[in-house]
This record gives sequence, C-alpha cells and structure tokens, in this order.
Amino acid sequence: MPTHAQRPPRLRDVADRAGVSLGTASNVLNHPERVSAAAIERVRAAINELGFVRNANASTLASGRSGALGLVVINLSNSMFVDVARGAQAAARAAGHNLLLADSDDDFVAQGNNVASFNEARVAGLLLAPMQDSSEHVARLKARDTPVVMINYDQGDESLCTVIVDNEQVGYLAVQHMLDIGCRRIAFAAGGDEQYQPVRLRRRGVRRAMREAAGASFEEIMAGGVKEADGFAVASQIAGRGPETRPDGVIGVSDSLASGLVEGLSEAGVRVPGDIAVMGCDRNSSAGDCRVPLTSITMNGQEMGEAAVRLILDEMARDGLHVHQRVVLTPELIMRGSTAVARPR
Repeated sequence: MPTHAQRPPRLRDVADRAGVSLGTASNVLNHPERVSAAAIERVRAAINELGFVRNANASTLASGRSGALGLVVINLSNSMFVDVARGAQAAARAAGHNLLLADSDDDFVAQGNNVASFNEARVAGLLLAPMQDSSEHVARLKARDTPVVMINYDQGDESLCTVIVDNEQVGYLAVQHMLDIGCRRIAFAAGGDEQYQPVRLRRRGVRRAMREAAGASFEEIMAGGVKEADGFAVASQIAGRGPETRPDGVIGVSDSLASGLVEGLSEAGVRVPGDIAVMGCDRNSSAGDCRVPLTSITMNGQEMGEAAVRLILDEMARDGLHVHQRVVLTPELIMRGSTAVARPR
C-alpha cells in the first residue's frame, strides 16, 4: 500500500487515523449535523495531521451536490445585503458549510445567470435576495430538489421558506416618527416603479398611518427612481415652493433617495432639519455621504441572513419532513440628526 509520503492523503486515511468509519468521516465534511461533537473533533484533528484537502469536484460527483450554500443578492452596494451576507456566512460557517456569494448589481438577467451558475455548481442550497418576482429562477433549482430560501422578498410560494422584514410597518413607523416630532405637512417621496415589493409595501404603510393621523396633511411625490440623483431632483421641486406650502417633513423610500434630498435641499438654502425634516427607510450605511446624519429604519439584515441559513439547513437535514416557514422580522427606527428637531404642534 502506498504511503502518505508517496501520494496525497485520502478520506480513507483520515477515517483510519481518526478511528471512525469512512461514512462518518464523509459526514463530518458534508453533513456535520449528523455526527457527534467528539467524532467531528477526531476527524478534524486527523485532517490537520495528515494535511488532507478534500476534492470538491469528486465529492460533488459522488453525491450529486456540493456542501456549499449559495447566496445571490440583488445589489451589494446596499449595506443591508452586506449585513445579510455577514449573517448568512456566520451561520453557515458555524454549521460547517462554506457560503458562496454573488452580486446581481440590480440586474434581473444577471441574477438569473448567478442562479444558473450556482445550480451548475450543485450547491446544497440557495439563499436568494431579489427585488422582484423570481419564480423562473427558483424553478430551475427546485427541478433538482435544491432547497431555496427567499430573503427580503415574499414570493407567496408556500413551497419555499421566506425571511423578510415587515416593510409595511417600515412606512408606518416613518409617518409616526414625523408626527411625533411635530411635522404636520408630510410628504412621501418614492420611485413610481411598483415592481419593487419593498417600495409598494412601504407606500402602503405610509398611507395607512396617514389615514389614521388627525390634523396633518399628506402628499406623495413621484421620483424617477430610488437613487441619490432622484432625491436631488425631488429636492429642487420642494425648494421651489414657498415655506407655507412645502412639506415640513419628507420621507424618502430609500436612504439613497433621502440622502439626495438632504443634499439638494441644503444646496438650495433649505435647512435640514430646521426647515424640513428628512428621513430614509432602509438604514443603508452605503448611501452617499450626507451632510446631516440620516434618520432611518433598520432592515435587520444580519438577522435575516442567520434565519435563512437556519431554515435551509433544517430543510437539508430533514429531507421531506421540513415545514416551510415565513419569518417576519420587526423593524426599528434609528433617530439621527436629520429629524432631530421638535416642532410646535
């Protein structure tokens, strides 16, 4: 029999060194949840002693599936999705799985290509964080019985697990905050594109809160999109109006849009928050630098990533016995300088 010095160590060598069966050694690498902590420790010690490196391609060919999880997000320039990735990676690593990440850069076609690439790589499960209906992309994975968990988008598919933040409550909280600081002429600025579910839901929450409000007026300002430049354009519309007719509080549907609002109003000589309070809705620390720290609402990105991994690992382990869940996280308002002003009621 060849010695370890003559060839790279194999999984059989690891099993022999650890004093476990080949199946147990394989489970440590591919299904650690099925193995005792003591066995995992012995196998990992043997791996380190022998310098064993698994052949991922061979493992995938043998099992039909790799041990890695995939995560496809719509855009990593939004810090919420960075938080999702961090939470998912921590949870995957703790369970002995690698996490592969792909950024779709706000491109639905690119998202489809990313999903196809992970499908070809035979990932053990896929976490998908889109901004619009992705049924066609999910169908490719389900055709291979690959578990899928949706993040930050509710597809209304009972055959999938979903982890979301309550975006309708985000809009509701934003209006409540503006009322609490004394604003009585409140505007909601959002892109007119209804294909983005978070935009639709935040608008619904804003409208619900304003229907319940007494003694306050409300208007919606349609922006070209949800980016900083769109907020800057809205600011020029607002700044051109007289102090008695323009809003005294503006809610941007995204932090990027709200950041553009602050910059545009400030350049036009309108004080934020002295003349107009401004806030965003998605706690995006990657939004453009703002001369006034922006009040916003947390999206619970890290918690979403962690919860999604827990759900996908349960589905992988229970093999047909898993019960699909819809996990809804509660948003929380973070007040900063852009609304730090008390107005007379």
